[in-house]
Amino acid sequence: MIPVRKRFGQHFLHDPAVLERIVQVIDPRPGDRLVEIGPGRGALTERLLARTEALDAVEIDRDLAGLLRERFPQRLTLHQADALKFDFAALATARGGPLRVIGNLPYNISTPLLFHLLATIGHLTDLHVMLQKEVVERMAAAPGTEHYGRLGVMLAPHVDVHWLFDVGPGAFQPPPRVWSAVARLVVLPRPRFELPAAYARVVAAAFSQRRKTLRNSLRALLPAGAWEVAGVDPGARPEVLSPQQFAALAALAQPAVL
Repeated sequence: MIPVRKRFGQHFLHDPAVLERIVQVIDPRPGDRLVEIGPGRGALTERLLARTEALDAVEIDRDLAGLLRERFPQRLTLHQADALKFDFAALATARGGPLRVIGNLPYNISTPLLFHLLATIGHLTDLHVMLQKEVVERMAAAPGTEHYGRLGVMLAPHVDVHWLFDVGPGAFQPPPRVWSAVARLVVLPRPRFELPAAYARVVAAAFSQRRKTLRNSLRALLPAGAWEVAGVDPGARPEVLSPQQFAALAALAQPAVL
């Protein structure tokens, strides 16, 4: 048995009922361009290959990559690579269209990985991902609620987030210390609203110090009078603003200094 490597945040899903439920919600169809992130020992991979003609998978662990190649010598294209650096846009081009992403994402890199995928969102159709429950709460949170923050605001223009179901620690080996959740992110055909170039910069600055008012956290980015033009209260905190209001502020932001 290949040992678990903590540096990769490995928790292998092994519960057959949960695995089958994930495949059901993905509902692979002929012609789908599926790519699995972090296939691990291949428990989900095996079930996906039973429902599809071919599958790409990205696995960073060299030993696990070797095991997967032995288990699935046909129809699985294994990319031994770091998903944080993997070029999903190039894979979509090679496969002839947008990808459907699937993965039990390592909890220690889940948010950076979501931002990496967001950078190539035009090459994706949807994502079905297992994440720490807290991350899914943040993705699905509405303005003014406890878990609303940068991640949800950045995803909002591009995807519909569906919180599908929760998964307990016992479904994994080794069991994590937290609950997990499966989410579906459906990529919109076009952004919900116009995205100014400074959108990500303004959102990051606003949430870098959540306890500060917007006036203080965005002081260096916005010119005088921007608040009135955007119709935003400068004394508010970032968690009460809608994504559209962040876009309105970003449209007025000062150019970035190189």
